[in-house]
Amino acid sequence: MARTVIIEENGGPEVLKIVDRPVEEPGPGQIRIAHKAVGLNFIDCYQRSGLYKLPLPAALGMEAAGIVEAVGEGVIHLKPGDRAAYASAPPGAYTEARVMPAAQVCPLPDGISFDEGAAMMLKGLTVDYLFNRTTPIARGDWVLFHAAAGGVGLIACQWARSEGINLIATAGSDEKCAMALAHGATHAINYRTEDFAKTVREITGGRGVDVAMDSVGKDTFTGSLDSLRPLGMMISFGNASGPVPPVDLLALSSRGSLKITRPTLFTHIADHATCQEMAGRLFAKVLSGDVKIEIGQRFQLDRIADAHRALESRATTGSTILTL
Repeated sequence: MARTVIIEENGGPEVLKIVDRPVEEPGPGQIRIAHKAVGLNFIDCYQRSGLYKLPLPAALGMEAAGIVEAVGEGVIHLKPGDRAAYASAPPGAYTEARVMPAAQVCPLPDGISFDEGAAMMLKGLTVDYLFNRTTPIARGDWVLFHAAAGGVGLIACQWARSEGINLIATAGSDEKCAMALAHGATHAINYRTEDFAKTVREITGGRGVDVAMDSVGKDTFTGSLDSLRPLGMMISFGNASGPVPPVDLLALSSRGSLKITRPTLFTHIADHATCQEMAGRLFAKVLSGDVKIEIGQRFQLDRIADAHRALESRATTGSTILTL
């Protein structure tokens, strides 16, 4: 049996329940993994609240790290005893152990701890597709990145610095702005005290940024569009402040023939080989020292509701993990 966090209805953090669930043997294409640490992400909150619908009852959690206990028929990239980490569907990572599809589970290098592995997979693979797989971004280009002191943001700041990309960070306090700068942001804007779109124009000499990467959603969407240069790319990849209202396509033409996309990580990692390739780039960044995984908060599994409250109130910095 494994302690597992589930929801039986949608709602606030109070609907999170811990139950004991049996852990079966893996079938073809599956593994059984004993978790050492589990990552938290905003997608978990969206699934809990019902913004992203799941059949109920449902287990939650999309990333974790641990030790492979058994492998099913056809699994050749992992074996029992391997250290491993993943960001993967279906949900169910908030548990001590589970059986799951093997394709998106990645061998974890010895130089990366279980805590770091749990804290980095979904966030780091997100940064990889943002910078490498969504639109061309060259050395010297300008990128606007919101919520830059969070788990994804701090990886993005370091990633941009390692690639010679100018990243303009936004965050909700001077302390968080300082953290973004310390991790490689070229400039940082406190969106609570400044008009970030106006400041972006000033920083770029009126030109605007090449790409805006926006996981905040409703509160920053229009300002992100206003920060782009003509023909710039808007990447909306989250809804921390609420979903973006319906978009008038004329708003894109009037601002200079802008482009917009709404990607998800799970489309990018659906193919096994692509997922492993992306993970390889992420691991290389961490092992080289270009990217350091910052874990700002740790919660025991039985404090999962407190962990969700901290994440949703934007009281966290860096990554948040559950320890088992």
